[in-house]
Amino acid sequence: MITLKLKHWRTLGIAATTMGVAACGGERGADTGEGGDGEAGPAPIGENGGATPAVSAQGIEAGEAAIGESGGEHGEAGAATAYEGLSGDQLTAMRIQHLRGFVMAAAQVVADRGSNSGNPADAAILVQQGLLEVYDAAPDQFGTLDVTPLREAAAGTTFTRAQMMQRLRTAQENLTHAIGRLDFDEAQLVVRMVDLSTGLYQHVLIDGVADPTEYQHSMGAALAAQQAMLLREDEMRRANLTAYSRAVGELNRFVALFPSYQAPENPAAYQQVLVQGSRVRLALSPYL
Repeated sequence: MITLKLKHWRTLGIAATTMGVAACGGERGADTGEGGDGEAGPAPIGENGGATPAVSAQGIEAGEAAIGESGGEHGEAGAATAYEGLSGDQLTAMRIQHLRGFVMAAAQVVADRGSNSGNPADAAILVQQGLLEVYDAAPDQFGTLDVTPLREAAAGTTFTRAQMMQRLRTAQENLTHAIGRLDFDEAQLVVRMVDLSTGLYQHVLIDGVADPTEYQHSMGAALAAQQAMLLREDEMRRANLTAYSRAVGELNRFVALFPSYQAPENPAAYQQVLVQGSRVRLALSPYL
């Protein structure tokens, strides 16, 4: 679906800033998994704050076997097929959540307080990428979403950390408000976002070296999948508490394959991401 991958975003981002909108502000909120200023995104979600049960050994084997039999249809082709067959509110929800992934990845950047990290300019560039690759490609498929806060965040290459956090928080609130008006299948949204993250991860490792841009895009989709589990948590728990708990556990393990917004020295292999994505789908199968 996404065919354009632009490099050298810092240079392009600074140039784009001259045409952007200036802004200022504070920090991220926590209700939708955004975390406060200095937090590194959503913490693993679980049943009443506790550990979640894993799927059965038979279930895991079935999921892994499905990968082998299908050639990884939900992973290898995930980036291209994540949107296939979607229409109406389900398509709009996918668009919004895909865009949210870039905002969540940007928040991870700003939240890192390392000596050479937490650069608002890097975060702004990630938001720019999201707008170009997701929103600008289909601006009529986002329902009531107001992208003004995202464009303000995208212009923030000279913002302080606090100013960028405030803009990212406002952007998240707008995304949540827009998706809350839609009638969509939340489990299907989670699965499609995992498919997207897995598909994008195909392009992360090149000769054993991680591409930082592709890694962050895949990580953002994973975070947005995790956040999607919280959108209608009460409804999903009422429908099938056991399945929900299992899915949360598997999704937490999927997100754990992205330990930092910067690709680790030894990043997860594509096969690991593919297998864990299949486990998430298997855990969510009672809803699908």
